[in-house]
Amino acid sequence: MQIEETGSASVLESVPPHLQTTRVDRVFWSHFSPNLAPAAWVIGVLVVVLGLPGWTGFWVLLAGNLLGSLPVAFCAVMGPKTGLPQMEASRFSFGRVGKRVPSLINWANCVGWDAVNNVPSALAFILLLKMIGLSVPFWLALGVLALIQLLASMGGHDIVQAIEKYLGWLLLVSFATVGLMAVFQSAGQQVTAAAVVPKFADIMVGIGAVGSFNMAWAAYASDYTRYVPASAPSSRIFWLTFSGTFLSSFIMELFGLLTGAAISDPSPGSVIAALQNWSGLFAPVALAAVAFSSIAINAANDNTAAYALISGGVRINRMLSAVVTAGMGYLLAVLGEGRFVSLYENYLLLALYWIAPWCGIVLADWYCRPASLRSARRETLAGWTPSATLFLVVTLLTIVLFSSTPLYTGPIAARLGGADIGYFVGFFSAAVGQIALLQARARRQTVMPVHGAENRFS
Repeated sequence: MQIEETGSASVLESVPPHLQTTRVDRVFWSHFSPNLAPAAWVIGVLVVVLGLPGWTGFWVLLAGNLLGSLPVAFCAVMGPKTGLPQMEASRFSFGRVGKRVPSLINWANCVGWDAVNNVPSALAFILLLKMIGLSVPFWLALGVLALIQLLASMGGHDIVQAIEKYLGWLLLVSFATVGLMAVFQSAGQQVTAAAVVPKFADIMVGIGAVGSFNMAWAAYASDYTRYVPASAPSSRIFWLTFSGTFLSSFIMELFGLLTGAAISDPSPGSVIAALQNWSGLFAPVALAAVAFSSIAINAANDNTAAYALISGGVRINRMLSAVVTAGMGYLLAVLGEGRFVSLYENYLLLALYWIAPWCGIVLADWYCRPASLRSARRETLAGWTPSATLFLVVTLLTIVLFSSTPLYTGPIAARLGGADIGYFVGFFSAAVGQIALLQARARRQTVMPVHGAENRFS
């Protein structure tokens, strides 16, 4: 394993071909292991709490995971071709200045995910230590986990991807064992509820929460494929990414769905206490899996955040950037510990408001370019582009018109009974808008050469 370059050039410049030596199989583990986390189990329980148990909940999980995993796989394909982290590759459509906005939003998103992932893991770590007679406060348990994650992320992509592969096997075996025990043990505790027709609003909230958990990885995707040789088949990159993202989250959420009716509420404390009870002699295994799963997910999260902060225009050392992110995530987790459920549900939906339009623009720019512009697909436009303006406009409009949260409900969401379809509208509106911008640019190019572009790929 090698320590990644620490200067900003490692983010702003393409990986040279002689360094693109990462084995293709690591693409799977890079997207599989991070989702083996209690946060995914909590989503399955949350679907039950929304009034969507049984087959309805199953189809919500399936639809949400499909919708969330596909953009991740399409973005991952860009990595070996561009040699750039995902947010830095946004410059091809947003421009050198325009890409700073989504990059900084993604950095803030990473800080939030740090907190979301660490709260349940810290609670499990405390219970694990109690079993050997040690009593530690939440802030200390959280600090130990955050420090391990930080040290791993500071090493860069190679160390992070090695952790994902080897820790992934341990997490898979542990969660599979604990999950099957939990399903069988909880079967006798399930509460039979009266049959009710699921509300459209609840179905959309459920799909949105499930989809957001996966789609958030689209902003990370090429971070962990850019060191793969450019000669690697794009189809293989796509399917390894898709299967890794989809399978891990679906399995964990399905365990949550099958045990949700026997858990008092979707808080991390209730879920972890239930797992500890159902696991019997394997309780230490269950607690260790929950505690150390945050290392797999937040090592990747902190590393990506370091990339995003540099792409956002903050020219600092990559390691220092990781330190800033981990520190902010630690503070947020300590402050939000007692309000996890409400913060988590709202956070999952809020993340979709920006990630969906961003995905629509980036994917349309990469895959839907007119033939006359395909040779310029990897040219970096200077300054702020119309695509960057499109991103801001669509994001703001979807929040104002479609959002449905305890703080604010948009007029269209209100007419739909509280259903939030903003992420669908945001993705397709941004994609269609980007295609229209590309068509207009292609028409202008037939009249005169395009100016203002840097005719080199760096």
